[in-house]
Amino acid sequence: MTVSPSPQFRISQHRRIAWWGSGLACLLSVVGLVVSWLNPAIGLPLRPGLDFTGGTQIQLERQCAAQACSSITASQVEDRLASLTLPAGTTREQGPNLSGSKVQILDGGESLLMRLPALSAEQSQVVIRSIDGLAGPLKASGGSVNTIGPTLGAQLLEGSVVSLLVSFAAIAVYISFRYDKVFAFLALVTLAHDVVITCGLFAWLGLFFGIEVDSLFAVSLITVAGYSVTDTVIVFDRIREQKKNLGHLPLADQVDVAVDATLTRSLYTSLTTLLPLLGLIFFGGASLFWFAVALAVGIAVGSWSSIGVAPTLLPVLSRR
Repeated sequence: MTVSPSPQFRISQHRRIAWWGSGLACLLSVVGLVVSWLNPAIGLPLRPGLDFTGGTQIQLERQCAAQACSSITASQVEDRLASLTLPAGTTREQGPNLSGSKVQILDGGESLLMRLPALSAEQSQVVIRSIDGLAGPLKASGGSVNTIGPTLGAQLLEGSVVSLLVSFAAIAVYISFRYDKVFAFLALVTLAHDVVITCGLFAWLGLFFGIEVDSLFAVSLITVAGYSVTDTVIVFDRIREQKKNLGHLPLADQVDVAVDATLTRSLYTSLTTLLPLLGLIFFGGASLFWFAVALAVGIAVGSWSSIGVAPTLLPVLSRR
């Protein structure tokens, strides 16, 4: 007699909840991308950062005493920049207008991060001296000035898009040769699911909080894509292994057995990956914060799709 295994967790019984949850998340993400694209201030699905638009980023460290730094707000710094008159550059009759500059107050007021139009070295020093009069004294060795020209920014944007498309195409080709058409299609669906939700979150963050994406965000998307496919492939491999021993069972039951067998491994793998990312989020500083957030969200969504989306869709597509 053939004894049928009885999995403790049957994902097929909760498939409609999984579909509704993922469908709603994807819908909200697509809406966010479209709204961002139609926003005249953005004009793209995601708000581009300095890496893609070009400009100058100045980060300054305040020299605080033993007590906390004096209170200062981003609007105060923006008002000071808007009223500042810069010397003319080599190709301009007058200095750039700083009224649209963006300022962030970091580390409890100890750091200032300013995103400005492209400035020359002389103009950057004028800005630093002006801010020193408002938020000073400033540390002489704690600041940084980074300038990216518009041509280089356009090249970085084009390179990021090309790298994303090439990586996704390579994954699609590998999956198509490695599995049959149903498995390959579902692996690509989960890949798109994870990338769309991650991008949708940052589209809404860009609309409401002005969060910008940079080249590190493109790196996080490629990483999320690889992680998503790997996690889905593990579940699919277990389903294929179970077919020999559980061929007498319906495919939905085979999926339940496979998911139950890989559930602990998937959760532990995701958890051990998220732990260092949480460390980066809380202790990694401002430069890596949103990169770590994008990775954490993408990996969490990828784990969910490999457990609740791809396996539950497999019996439906296989019947059709």
